[in-house]
Amino acid sequence: MRHPATAKWYDRRDYVFIEFCVEDSKDVTVNFETAKFGFSCLGGTDNVKHLNEIDLFGAIDQNESKHRRTDRSVLCCLRKAESGKAWPRLTKEKAKLNWLSVDFNNWKDWEDDSDEELSNFDRFSEMMNSMGGDDELPDLDGAEDGESADSDDESK
Repeated sequence: MRHPATAKWYDRRDYVFIEFCVEDSKDVTVNFETAKFGFSCLGGTDNVKHLNEIDLFGAIDQNESKHRRTDRSVLCCLRKAESGKAWPRLTKEKAKLNWLSVDFNNWKDWEDDSDEELSNFDRFSEMMNSMGGDDELPDLDGAEDGESADSDDESK
């Protein structure tokens, strides 16, 4: 009998990443199709047979998709056929799969990256400016200006 491997996924502008959490995997098979994805392996010291099949939310470029095995997991990198289109979920259907979860450690709302990062930077700058205090930072290393021993910009 085959059991689905536990997996985490996250979305990026050009790729979707799926990490199958199988330690000591052997006989790894990854099948990339345009709208479907398959994964199978033997895992652990007791050689549990894992099989995962996913009807994907969007199309992928199977020739540009890859996978990499480590001792702890198998990371699959699916190249989106349509770059720049967000995938709100990995699967075509909205059904909840008990073996699949979002990888929140790597999740990023990339759709409005530049505006978001800029506004966060602006808010951070305003916060730093509004904190007040001395205009000049204290000299923490005791070195005179231009005589720092670890300076990278010395002329040679």
